[in-house]
Order: sequence, then structure tokens, then C-alpha cells
Amino acid sequence: MIGRLLVANRGEIARRVFRTCRDLGIETVAVFSDADAGAPHVAEADHAVRLGGARPSESYLSAERIVDAARRSGADAVHPGYGFLSENAAFARAVPEAGLTWVGPPAAAVAAMGSKIEAKALMAGAGVPVLPGFTAGPGYRMDDLERDLDVVFTRMGGSASGWSVPLLVKASAGGGGRGMRVVRLTDDLPEAVESARGEALAAFGDGTVFVEPLLEGARHIEVQILADAHGTVWTLGERECSIQRRHQKVVEETPSPAISPETRARLFDAAVTAARTIGYVGAGTVEFLVAGDTGDTGDTIAFLEMNTRLQVEHPVTECVYGIDLVEWQLRVAEGARLPGSPPEPSGHAVEVRLYAEDPARGWLPQSGTLHRLAVPGVDSRLAPVPGGRYGLRLDSGVEDGSEIGVHYDPMLAKVIAYGAGRDDAVRRLAAALAGARIHGPVTNRDLLVAVLRHPAFLAGETHTGFLQEHGLGGPANDSPGDPAGGPVADTGDGPAEDTGNTANTGNTADDGTDGTDGTAHDPGNAAGHGPPSGQEVVRLSALAAALARAAANREAATVQAGLPGGWRNVVSQPQRALFAEAEIAYRITRDGLRAEGFPSTVLVSATPSLVVLETRGVRHRFEVARYDGPPRTTGPAGATGPAGTTGAAGTTGTTYVDSPLGAVRLTPLERLPEPVDHLPPGSLTAPMPGTVLRVDVGPGEAVGAGQTVVVLEAMKMEHRITAPAPGTVAAVNVTPGRQVEAGAVLAVIEERA
Repeated sequence: MIGRLLVANRGEIARRVFRTCRDLGIETVAVFSDADAGAPHVAEADHAVRLGGARPSESYLSAERIVDAARRSGADAVHPGYGFLSENAAFARAVPEAGLTWVGPPAAAVAAMGSKIEAKALMAGAGVPVLPGFTAGPGYRMDDLERDLDVVFTRMGGSASGWSVPLLVKASAGGGGRGMRVVRLTDDLPEAVESARGEALAAFGDGTVFVEPLLEGARHIEVQILADAHGTVWTLGERECSIQRRHQKVVEETPSPAISPETRARLFDAAVTAARTIGYVGAGTVEFLVAGDTGDTGDTIAFLEMNTRLQVEHPVTECVYGIDLVEWQLRVAEGARLPGSPPEPSGHAVEVRLYAEDPARGWLPQSGTLHRLAVPGVDSRLAPVPGGRYGLRLDSGVEDGSEIGVHYDPMLAKVIAYGAGRDDAVRRLAAALAGARIHGPVTNRDLLVAVLRHPAFLAGETHTGFLQEHGLGGPANDSPGDPAGGPVADTGDGPAEDTGNTANTGNTADDGTDGTDGTAHDPGNAAGHGPPSGQEVVRLSALAAALARAAANREAATVQAGLPGGWRNVVSQPQRALFAEAEIAYRITRDGLRAEGFPSTVLVSATPSLVVLETRGVRHRFEVARYDGPPRTTGPAGATGPAGTTGAAGTTGTTYVDSPLGAVRLTPLERLPEPVDHLPPGSLTAPMPGTVLRVDVGPGEAVGAGQTVVVLEAMKMEHRITAPAPGTVAAVNVTPGRQVEAGAVLAVIEERA
């Protein structure tokens, strides 16, 4: 029996495994990097061992250090979690060789699925459906492309002549979209293969790619399996993982809303065959593409890969099947037998991944302090809802006050809803996200709520191109107001842009115009129809923030504390609150609130943390939270705040306003800003803190538009800093291995005259 378990991982998955261990009476051991010394998973473990430096290669990717940590801590078993070394065959061998129990599949099974190309060949030989394709590895002759294409097209029932069905060029090693190209005409294939091979070699050290047909409009479906060492293999339903952004899963659910019983049976059979072929033991996932009905043969299914570990999205399966997959991983590792058949499924579960990433900046991962993460109505944390009840689950590796660093994946949490049916689960999940208090780094919450409330998603019309087809997943969709007709949370996750209901250039005038066409725009206009939306929500939230700050000032006053906040006996100028997103001017008179641009808005009450406003005859509660931070000195549309203005919600830091209309993030501006240093023209700056991986140019070199100048590594991703236009490298200020802060000047490009 396992007595003390080391989890060779961090964050949410480490906490998830620890939670089950506590229920089973198993002691726990955490490992941590220097960057994670104060992380929640370290504090929750019974024992903890420092691995070393902050970068993954110095800590969580060091099999030697992890095995040594297990020995020193007295652990008798190791759980790999997911990511890092979880699918590393050498690590899967090293753990049992050290006399420890490995909570995972045999090393041979991990190795068999380690190469996408070899795995596909193995599965094809076992009778598992795969797409035809060919490999372009080291030494591949581009002259052979036409021959290999003919073989692929013949197997697909076509011919190479005039073929325009898209092809996918994909790296054999790694993932995340690197080394991947879509080709729509065969004439473009040679260049795509060469380009993908070069990118794959640079990213993964292996330039091998393979080419296969691209099934556009296909669904990404995966089957959860659980196998013991005695020959029993369970299939625990399929998970629909088609909603993806840049090949990263965003929403997962089970069961799929569009898989027929016949297709489900074929998927389950293929998954069991895959598991038995490689002698699989433990929890794993077999992934497939499923294309639409093709006639008498039904849906086309094609093996993608097998994940020889627990998946990030395992909670939805736990909900529907009423089991704890981590518990079964541990029991199987101890030699337990599975019952002859799995439990019957019940209900529907949906999961979303909440990431710290900024949609307005190309979805760059974000870092900083997470001041607050509060999801309303959570029934369970890091474990199935007790008693198999319907409810809401939150799995997170962070807590209020956690620092989101630059070294690891930017996922903050997974939020899971379980209901009697799909509609129930989706509605509850969307409401929970929209009502969550997320104060800290910018997140993808708007995107998640927009997807969950989109008519096509509600109809079950999901596929891997869903976000592109419906115009989601870009800066244009990160605006106040849900495109599906309801409030969207986190409207302040980027600049206050509203490309849907109301255009906003940031030039919000005191007279209530929207800054674009001069039309009067009154959030409190009783003649309006429906609740406020778009930029109206931003301005109302800014007004609430200003009133809350005035209330705080009045509460702290030592004289005439009984006067209402913002009161002036002799009126000369209105109170002004300047934010990067909006400028507010108001007075408190004997007759109540008089705010410019809000002629019919009524102030019901105001405290430092709660403001109630009535607009269009409806009262709205605005919760206001302020956090200190570095000052900002630029106003709407980048203008410097005018002298004499007052950041009424505080002149530094960030203000968060949460209401049923949506969550808004506001940046107060300095009353008297200091002069700002101007960067040299052509400066290329770091978009976020990170480590310089590579410098591809030197001073004096000519560069073309879009050419890579510097490559940064942050949050397990590579970020290429490119030249904006043709020019000459005037300066390079960094070298490989150097840590840089956001905004640091990496290089300077002098544009050609």
C-alpha cells in the first residue's frame, strides 16, 4: 500500500492529488522550485522538498532531482500529474528503478505513444482508424512530395491533380501549434513543409513533420480509459474538446452533444484496442477527430494521439460517472482490480479553463498579483461534488494574494458545472463565471462567457474552427455586453473597447457623447430600451468607482464627517475622476447626484465598497474594490491626464467594479503626472517579463518586416519579437539567458528611409 506520495508537479494538479490523498489517509510530499516557494500546493502538503531554480528545466523537468526528493522525503510512490515529466518514458522507468511505486502506465506504453508518427503507425497496424499521411523527417527529399501525395489522395478516394482539400503539416514532436501549417493547394506544400520543419527543429530539436488531410469542421473527441494490471479496460465516456484557441482547449464537456450511439460505440472500441495494443495500465485518454456523417459508413473517425496520463479536463468525467479518477489511479498502482464494468453515466458536465492572458494584446500570458478569485456558488473544490449531487466545482492552483509568475502555464483555475442536462450545466457555468470576482491579471473570462452563451454553442454546433467561424477569440470580442444578449464579465480585461453595441475610442467626453459620432449617450436615459450595455456599463462603473472613493474620503475625514461625499457649499467646478477608460464629472447637490452625461441617474446609496445607482428605473449594485500599484499617467486614447483632474478612485493601482451588468477594470490616472521618458523610435520592447532564449540578429544587420529579432520564453511559451518594418539593427540590448521585465527595450530597429 502507498503510505507517502510525492507529486512531481505543481499548482492545481498537485493540489488535486493531495485532496484525494487526504481522503485516503495517504501522506503527501510537494516539490517546488524557487519561484513556487510560497505556492498553495507547497503549504498544503505534509512534507515539501525544494528542487532548485525557477525555470522548469532546473526543477519540475529534472527527473534526477525529483527522484532524489522522493528518497530524501521518505516517499514510497510518485504521481506525475500532467505536463512536465508526466509523459516522459525515461522518468517512468527511473521511478520504479529507484524502488518507488509509479502511479502511471508502464514506461513501454508511454514510449509507444511518445512519437505521433510512430503511434499512428502502431495504431493503424492494430486496426484503429487513422488518416493517411506521410513523414518528412531528416534527409527527406522534397522531390518525393508528389509521389507521397498520390498515395495519400488515393487512400482518401481522390487524386493529386487539382487537389484542393486542405492538408495539415504537423511537427512529430511537441505541440501547441508550433511546426504546424495548413495547406490548401499542393503548389504551396513544399514551402509549408520546409517552413514547418525549420520551426519544429528550432522549437523541439526535431525537424520531423508529417502531412495528412485536414478535416475542417471536425470535432475533437477524446475517450477516457481506465485499465488495471489484470486485463480489465474501462471506457468512461467521451469528452467534447472542440472549442479551441490556437490548438489550446478552452471548453470541454461530457457527453458530446452530437455523437450518435453508433459513433460512440466505434470510438470506445477503438480506444480499448489502443489501450490493449500497448499494454496500458492506469488512467489515460485516446484522442480522435470525428468528421460529419459521410453516408452509409457514418461519421469518419481518426486517431490523433494517446495521452498517457490524467487529463486537465478529467473533472467532467468524474462528475458524470460519479468516481474519483485520482483515487482509482492510486488503487490501480497498488494492484487493485477494477470491477467488471464501469458505473453508468448520469447528467452532463462542462468545464472551462480560466487563463491569465490579455485578449487585447494578442492573448499574451499575464503575470502579477491575483488579489481575489471568488466564484459564487461553489459546492466543491478539487474533488467531485459530495454524494454525486449536481453542482459547481472549482479546481485552482492559486488563492487570493498568489503571485502569477512568468515561468509556468498561466491557467488560474478550472470551473466545472454538473447538471441534469446540458442546458442546466451550461447556464449555471455561464452565470458563475459572469458573477465571479477576478481581481488581478487580465483573463479570458469574456471569451468563456461569450462561448457558453452563443446560440451555436447552445445548439451543440461545435467544431475545432468554432471560434474563427463565429468571430470569437479576438480583441473585438472583449467588450462589455455579451454578444448572446446577456452581461459579460471582466469587461475591463482589456482597453474599454466596444466593437459590438457602441464604438469607443477612449475619447469619452464630459457631455456624454460617445466620442465617435457626437450622438448623446446617456446611461441613465429613461427613454432607453433594455439594460445598459457596452460603454454604458464602463461609464456607470466608473461613476460608481468615483462615488465609492468620495465615500471613502468622507469616511476618513476628521471634520464635517456628516456631509455627503462630493458635497460643495459653493459650487465652482464639478468633482472629476479620470480613468484610462473614462472621465467622470459630477456634483452632489441638495437635490442629489448631478453627473455629466447621466441626467436621469439617481444615487441611492454609496459606501467605500458598495454603490447603488438607479438608471432607467432599475437599481443596480456596484461592488468596488481598489488595490494599490504603480501609477498610470496616460488618459483615454493615450492622452496625458490634464492638470487639476483627480483620480477619484485612487491615483494609483487598479479599481475593479463588479455588478450584474458586468465586471469592469479601471485604471485611475495621476492627478499631476510626472514627465514620461520617451523610447527611441524603432524600439522593440518585451511584452511581458521573461527570459531571452535567442537573439537572431546583430547590430548593423538588415532585417525585413516580420523577421524575428529576439525570442523570449515566458509561461512555457515562446514569444517572437519581430521587426515591424524593413530596416537596420541599430542596437541589441540583451543576450540569451537574460531575465527582462515587461517594457524593457530589447533592440532598436532604424527603419529604411
